[in-house]
Amino acid sequence: MKNISEYFGCLVFDDRVMKANLSAKVYQSLRRTIDEGAQLDISVANAVAAAMKDWAAANGATHFTHWFQPLTGITAEKHDSFISPSPDGGVIMEFFGKELIQGEPDASSFPSGGLRATFEARGYTAWDPTSYAFIKGKTLCIPTAFCSYGGEALDKKTPLLRSMEALNKQALRILRLFGNDDVKCVRTSVGPEQEYFLIDKEMYDKRPDLRFTGRTLFGAKPPKGQEMDDHYFGVIKPRVAAYMEELNEELWKLGILAKTEHNEVAPAQHELAPIYSTTNIATDHNQLTMEMMQKVAAKHGLVCLLHEKPFAGVNGSGKHNNWSMVTEAGVNLLSPGETPYENAQFLLFLCAVIKAVDDYQDLLRLSVATAGNDHRLGANEAPPAVVSVFLGDELNAVLEAIENNTPYAGTQKTQMKLGVDVLPKFNRDTTDRNRTSPFAFTGNKFEFRMLGSSNSIACANIMLNSAVAESLKIYADRLERAENFEDALHEMIRKTIKDHKHIIFNGNGYDDTWIKEAVERRGLLNYRTTPDCMPHLLDEKNVKMLTSHGVFSEAELRSRCDIMLENYCKTVVIEANTMVDIAKTEIAPAVGAYTAELAKMITEKKAVDDTLPCNYERGLVKKLSALTDRIAIKTEELENALVELHNAEYIISEANMIRDIVLSKMGELRLACDEAETVTAKKYWPFPTYGDLLFSVR
Repeated sequence: MKNISEYFGCLVFDDRVMKANLSAKVYQSLRRTIDEGAQLDISVANAVAAAMKDWAAANGATHFTHWFQPLTGITAEKHDSFISPSPDGGVIMEFFGKELIQGEPDASSFPSGGLRATFEARGYTAWDPTSYAFIKGKTLCIPTAFCSYGGEALDKKTPLLRSMEALNKQALRILRLFGNDDVKCVRTSVGPEQEYFLIDKEMYDKRPDLRFTGRTLFGAKPPKGQEMDDHYFGVIKPRVAAYMEELNEELWKLGILAKTEHNEVAPAQHELAPIYSTTNIATDHNQLTMEMMQKVAAKHGLVCLLHEKPFAGVNGSGKHNNWSMVTEAGVNLLSPGETPYENAQFLLFLCAVIKAVDDYQDLLRLSVATAGNDHRLGANEAPPAVVSVFLGDELNAVLEAIENNTPYAGTQKTQMKLGVDVLPKFNRDTTDRNRTSPFAFTGNKFEFRMLGSSNSIACANIMLNSAVAESLKIYADRLERAENFEDALHEMIRKTIKDHKHIIFNGNGYDDTWIKEAVERRGLLNYRTTPDCMPHLLDEKNVKMLTSHGVFSEAELRSRCDIMLENYCKTVVIEANTMVDIAKTEIAPAVGAYTAELAKMITEKKAVDDTLPCNYERGLVKKLSALTDRIAIKTEELENALVELHNAEYIISEANMIRDIVLSKMGELRLACDEAETVTAKKYWPFPTYGDLLFSVR
């Protein structure tokens, strides 16, 4: 087997490949475009396109595609071959700069939220040179932005790039005030941890709810779940280990820095974490990672489930977004150093994040809002829907000292002594970790833990980048006008701490008393569902902030609000229709067949000895008959609730009806069906149970 360093990034047109295949002049021009945003000359684009084509063809590629991220939440691609006809009747391989720079996919069938009519088909893709092209199968994939004929963003990459530029602009203003004139740019950096489930494909194929919706809509609790905590960080099973090994190889070929892998808390649940990279690239890589997870799983007879809550009663899956700000020289602006109390630049950037999270709690919450994530947030495996910030004891003490104008004595390093001489001694961290916090400071970064496992990380980072850019802008505006920079700086940090300390919480986010305190005493927001939070995207303060930084236009915001609510409605309606179908055609007939067998058994026993009471069989028949009636009633109630949705005049009205009525009817139907599962003979139950699904992969 080859050494990893020999094949890492072998399918990526990265800096190494560009240096080797481009002239020095073309390479330097392209680097200026990538690093400084300089305009790309068409002659440079032609040279790059020719080099890309030659490199891709040498690696077996026959086609190219503009790879983009529409508002479907997944990626899209249309493949074109490199071939062009030659005069002698053959073909030649060609690829020009104009094809590299711009594409024209049909934009009529992608979600647009009213920005485009169905008959208005034209849309454009534009090459993003900051994210390297790569080969997937036999196709050269060129990361691109996607916009409408009128120039509105129809994707997730475009506003993400805008938000990164907005933060870069304001961060540079702050750094100049501190005398850091050599810094050319500030990039946000992200490392998204990815949780997922692996189940056997044969069993998956027998579960229509999994096939149609990505989660189990029925399923009684198995005798054993995650109670023993024996799966967490446990020995990885051979079949899973083989999957992880191949997945790593495929990701490494694509230049994706897959680093950590382990079993998660729930049975059949696992996690993959990469090394940090620039947010734009990290977003592209995470989309590729999810795609590769599912492709590689199929080769191993497995299915990778990325739904936030595929199984009721066990932990769901999230995606922890580890976020920081870094200069082009690699200086982390959220690194406190040895003496954070004396590190004014760090404290100002820290305060900017705290202020941003408090001022725009609603944007952060709605950035992770989906029908799937609504099942996960607030349960004891994910942060609550209330946004708060965890800082830890040391930073909390630093901020308290600044707020009260009192000396800060510092935090003494504690050496860990484990009582065994052979074990090494080491210093304990000055602060613990808090896995219940939605937004936790973890050394030199913030971990935003609310994202769902199937979410694109673009949405959360757009809102986070934009909100922090706004805080930095407010700071820069004031400090640039200040007569005494030091005094103004100290007062600004102190005021931020005083005004926003209610968002800081270092305790147990799972505690019900915290939710009560957060809402009633601290005035924090608690938007529990997607319909609760999504309309706040259009609140005046949010529209003003996002449009002022050029991240979105007002039309783009309105379209996204409609799209997210529509996605929510479509998702739940598909789930509800699937439940009705399964209950009618599979569960009810199975329960009826078992009931009939029991009735026949009673008749046969009576024929042998009519004095036999057959109490067990009679009791079970009575229970199953009642459950069959209950299932029929609850199925009809759910069908009626779905019909009522047609009367909703607006998408928000439909979403509210789903939240208030449809979901409760789905829950009632599930309760009846799950109870029936516990008393129906296994040979009659129409599909694999939770025990089968969660414990079958060895």
